[in-house]
Amino acid sequence: MKSVLLIDDDNVFLLTIGVRLKSMGYTVFAAKDAVTAISAVRKNNPDVIVLDVSLPAGDGFLVAKRLKNLISTAATPIIFVTASEEQGLRERAMKLGAANFLNKPFDATTLADAIESALSPGDSWRPLASAV
Repeated sequence: MKSVLLIDDDNVFLLTIGVRLKSMGYTVFAAKDAVTAISAVRKNNPDVIVLDVSLPAGDGFLVAKRLKNLISTAATPIIFVTASEEQGLRERAMKLGAANFLNKPFDATTLADAIESALSPGDSWRPLASAV
């Protein structure tokens, strides 16, 4: 069973998306800020990370940079998510090797498609039609 770490400070997002992903067969872990995100990754060794751009105690880009610098997590796919409409976020995510970038709101099926794409060997980053 594949595991997903959801990193987001929105409790409703964590609950609703987490329940839905569990019903799809994923093991789901959660973290609510940049500090606990790093320890959650180390503890749970997820197959894919869903990372909010805006987090307490540091942003998602800082978390991604730290994870990409660790040998144990350098290859773990990261899907960035955000509710922000700030320009340039998608490009920043791509420069960090994002597996995908989704703008909130989106449904769990869109996220599951992004997760499956990230877990498929040989696939390069590509925005999903429903995510752009």
